[in-house]
Amino acid sequence: MSGESRLALVRAAIARRNPARLPILFFNQDREESDIILIDVVRHFQGPGRDRSEWGFAWEHLDRTMGQPRAPLLRDWGALDRLPVPAARDSTRFAAVAETQGAFGERYYLASLVLSGFTIMSFLRGFSELLVDLVERPWEAERLADLVFGFEEEVLRQLPAHGFHGAAFYDDWGTQDSLILSPALWRERFRPRYRRQFELVHSLGLDVYFHTCGCVTDIIPDLIEAGVDMLNLSQPNLFDIEELGRRYAGRVCFVCPVSYQTTAISGTEEDIRREVGRLVRNLGRGGGGLIGYVEEYSSIGMSEANYRACIRAFRELGGYPPAGGTSAIGV
Repeated sequence: MSGESRLALVRAAIARRNPARLPILFFNQDREESDIILIDVVRHFQGPGRDRSEWGFAWEHLDRTMGQPRAPLLRDWGALDRLPVPAARDSTRFAAVAETQGAFGERYYLASLVLSGFTIMSFLRGFSELLVDLVERPWEAERLADLVFGFEEEVLRQLPAHGFHGAAFYDDWGTQDSLILSPALWRERFRPRYRRQFELVHSLGLDVYFHTCGCVTDIIPDLIEAGVDMLNLSQPNLFDIEELGRRYAGRVCFVCPVSYQTTAISGTEEDIRREVGRLVRNLGRGGGGLIGYVEEYSSIGMSEANYRACIRAFRELGGYPPAGGTSAIGV
């Protein structure tokens, strides 16, 4: 391993300052290997069955994935004034942070909102209902957004006191081929809110990590301009990776897995290596602005062999030095 600390490696990748090797985020397994440690600071999986959010909705599980809210809480807008907003400054919210940091030592610590913004709004109101409301009753949707984004901002203000280096937002905006909303409506309703949140995070001395699934090509420049430092695109197969590299390498640090609805599930080891090579060559060329992402996804069919193949590909093609040696990122 490089003599550069894991924290320094991640910071170099974010700043596009040519890290000695590609940092890797291990999401849910082998976390001791991860350069980035995610710690949840919002409680969406509480109780004996881990099936209730602190927002009050319960999860329904039909398989081993996260599931879906059993029922929306806001069946009509009259219930909004009675919606119990979680206590952002609950004294126990960060109780496990110091223990986790003590266990993992020097790493880059990312405070995870788990699910955030529009996603939470849709869970509370109902997805289809919220889409209609954004057009027909925008004043009500704005009131709900004030509550959700306001809660998140109050949590964010507490992060520096707990040794975090960044804040992670998780808000899915894409279908398999386009944005959920028109780009114009997204820019009108949500871009100002993200800009405010990201400016708050930066004012606290922290970095912004933003996860989104689906094809979000239309709003990538908006997210970068609003202040995203790490952009987690979880489905690289939906993008023209060469074009992404030409347009955005050097402007943001990408965080990407091997596409986990396609290649990581059904691909061969050679397919996996080929995809990682494309990510490194194209997205990492702007000073090394790429972080590998690995998630164990047996719940949707990933084999142990493919999980391990993803790790090997990121390490072997991401500049991990041989024992006793040094290496630069490249393929």
